[in-house]
Amino acid sequence: MDGTLSQRRIGLLFLVFCVFFAIAAGRAAWLGVVKASTLKQAAATQQRATVEVPAARGTITDRRGVELAVSQPASDVSATPYLVRDPAKAAEKLAPLIGVPSDEILRKLTERGSGFAYLARKVPAAQAHKVDQLDIAGIDTTPTSRRAYPRDWLASQILGTVGTDGDGLSGLEYRYDKVLHGQDGERSVVRDATGEAINTRDPKPAKPGRSIRLTIDAGIQDRVEEVLGKVGETYSPKGATAVVMNPDTGDVLALGNWPKVNANDLAGAPDYARQNRAVGFTYEPGSTFKPFTVAGALEEREVTEDTMFNLPPQIQVADRTIGESHDRGWVSLTTSQILAQSSNVGTIMIGQRLGAKRFDRWVRRFGFGKPTGVDLPGEESGLVLPLDKYSGSSMGNLPIGQGESVTPMQLAAGYAAIANGGILRKPRLIDKIGGKTVPDPKGHRVISPQTAKEVRDMLKGVVAAGGTASEVKIEGYSLAGKTGTANKVDPETGTYSKSKYIASFAGFAPADNPKLLITVMVDEPGGGSIYGGEVAAPAFEEIAKFALPYLGIAPR
Repeated sequence: MDGTLSQRRIGLLFLVFCVFFAIAAGRAAWLGVVKASTLKQAAATQQRATVEVPAARGTITDRRGVELAVSQPASDVSATPYLVRDPAKAAEKLAPLIGVPSDEILRKLTERGSGFAYLARKVPAAQAHKVDQLDIAGIDTTPTSRRAYPRDWLASQILGTVGTDGDGLSGLEYRYDKVLHGQDGERSVVRDATGEAINTRDPKPAKPGRSIRLTIDAGIQDRVEEVLGKVGETYSPKGATAVVMNPDTGDVLALGNWPKVNANDLAGAPDYARQNRAVGFTYEPGSTFKPFTVAGALEEREVTEDTMFNLPPQIQVADRTIGESHDRGWVSLTTSQILAQSSNVGTIMIGQRLGAKRFDRWVRRFGFGKPTGVDLPGEESGLVLPLDKYSGSSMGNLPIGQGESVTPMQLAAGYAAIANGGILRKPRLIDKIGGKTVPDPKGHRVISPQTAKEVRDMLKGVVAAGGTASEVKIEGYSLAGKTGTANKVDPETGTYSKSKYIASFAGFAPADNPKLLITVMVDEPGGGSIYGGEVAAPAFEEIAKFALPYLGIAPR
């Protein structure tokens, strides 16, 4: 009886053994045949990783070599999740070093199905070194670079920004991304079972991007931003923009916007502050447009500097009655005095001598209604009314800078043509790319040298006694310019606002042979003053006082 029971037990154990053996054999067959390719791929993923090696981005400097945008050493921090033995502890140690919340790191480290995961990109070299010192199995750093702006706030709207993947997102970083970016490379890393690298190679080496040298001068740019900051403090406007140019070459020496933003934290600024208003903002120029009306009339020989006009207090044009900015009676003024005193009535009468067709042609000859072509993204065309859309009152509005819109850059380019003797040029912002000089734009003649001189002479009167900016003076230098005060259009009603204005000034020095051109536009100034002569002209004066001796331009 006992022997029979023992034999039964032995048989049962043998049967159980056979069942387990069959299961094991079946599993082995499944893994070896059916799942072989999948497991082989998983094993390879665990042993080998190919990562992108971003190219070092090209440097951006000012015209004197001052670095404005550079690439600094950094590292990408990554993980091989299955090799990290204690994910929670690793996440706790890494979080303060790479600036990523520990719970986010832990989530990536516990994704065991993944053979590779980025924990942080472009971590500064000093922090990445501390990560290496932790010596956590499965945590790696790959050398790369990060974009940095050494001057922080300087020229931030010009420079723009770069995304996490190293692509330019705005400004020059976007416009010249292909030049600056270079060619990214690839790095292949093979690791042993413990996660130690046993073979590293670069099948595709990274090639650094080319550098760019701007026409911008950091010294002048800094002064412009400082002056605009004072305008912001005094008048609390919605915004302000200034353009500084060499009118002979078209070189943009400074381009400032207020409010200014930190280039290292451009994403943290409001949209309006990030915008480069020199090319992205359009406005009605008001009286700063009057010199172009006068230049056209001079070219067509409809007026001379001394042509006398008997001006009524107001003028009727179709259904519109237009007066001056200040009440006055009848007065007789020459063309030159009309421009110096910014007479609306006088400028309209000059425009009427031109007629709509010729006026439209001269507006377009000065480049209004189309982009200047300056090397900045997002440039607006402005708005010039098509000739076939003119109404009966158009020649009452348009000659005095109403009913058309410009960008600050367009206005600067137009004034440069008056300053340099009649040549309209594309503003030049890029001096060199990769060490190769970008040639000066040739430009084309829009008015004769004589007409340009006559307009410059008239604009001297703006800053002389009786002019609209008579308080602007710089010892030793002759100046010329034009003020502008324009009502903004209320977008809700489509009519001119009685409380929102654009105050502007465009001027150059020395007046007889201009080497420096400055335009200033202030959007919705407050503080009880709205006039270009009070708000924008003093900013021109402060910028010019610095820039003229700084550039070595002799007094005259």
